[in-house]
Amino acid sequence: MRLRENLHSLFITGPPPRAIHRLRALSHSCFSLSIASMSKGPGLYSDIGKKAKDLLTKDYISDQKFSVSTCSDTGVAITSTAVKKGELSISDVAAQYKYKNTLIDVKLDTESNISTTLTITDIVPSTKTIASFKLPDYNSGKLEVQYFHHHATFTTAVALNQQSPTVDLTATVGTPKIAFGAEAGYKTASGEFTKYNVGISVTKPDTYAAIFLTDRGDIVRASFVHHLDQLKKSAAVGEITRKFSKNMNTFTVGGLYAFDDLTVVKAKLNNQGTLGAVLQHELFPKSVLTVSTEFDTKALDQTPRFGLALALKP
Repeated sequence: MRLRENLHSLFITGPPPRAIHRLRALSHSCFSLSIASMSKGPGLYSDIGKKAKDLLTKDYISDQKFSVSTCSDTGVAITSTAVKKGELSISDVAAQYKYKNTLIDVKLDTESNISTTLTITDIVPSTKTIASFKLPDYNSGKLEVQYFHHHATFTTAVALNQQSPTVDLTATVGTPKIAFGAEAGYKTASGEFTKYNVGISVTKPDTYAAIFLTDRGDIVRASFVHHLDQLKKSAAVGEITRKFSKNMNTFTVGGLYAFDDLTVVKAKLNNQGTLGAVLQHELFPKSVLTVSTEFDTKALDQTPRFGLALALKP
């Protein structure tokens, strides 16, 4: 496995089985349920703008994290993770098991919380059903159904809160090249809409662009990703956000460059003067070291923030 493998697929056609972000998400173990083969349609609403968002936010960490993932002969994947955030240290153990079209995730942390997610594909053709809950919080249950079609996708998610159940709906229509999407949230107890957002994405061989109208029309956000060379070793990313109620603009630019098959660097800078950088190196197959830093260029006397993560998968 190599860090730069399938960079084109990661940013343009969607995440391949061995994409960069999966190397960094080793906690999801040695298998997963995928509905990519169900549909060649526009993807979910949550996919709109995701490529630019990942480039600008993913792996920009400020804590220390260590994880080890293993996969047994019986098909059970186990991931142990320890994280230090300032003076606070937490850890968890996660197990994942796949049986036919069912994927079971269970996680136990040091706060005695047990999180469980059950994912089933094709209960009805071209669907994925996801049920999740967290103990001892009995109001944390959630049920989501996703439907995929060649020209549309739909999702319905119901929060199983006894006091105030909420329903989230999304719909996306189009093709892999251009997609139009919308989402809405509805609180059944008060009969109020908690959110309504719309988005558009356009995908070309070297460029991905998206624009959103969110926060009940108060925020407009546009983003793009563009490859700078034919080998897809480098990419530029930008995002601009306009908040009308505060008459405020936020602009962020960044980039990615793959030195070789093992080493990738990222950087970003916003109009407030915050500069961030990430270095990722594959120490050996499937095991990645991530070093991140962030500091305020307008206050160089302040101590920069540093993050370190080591993900091992023997």
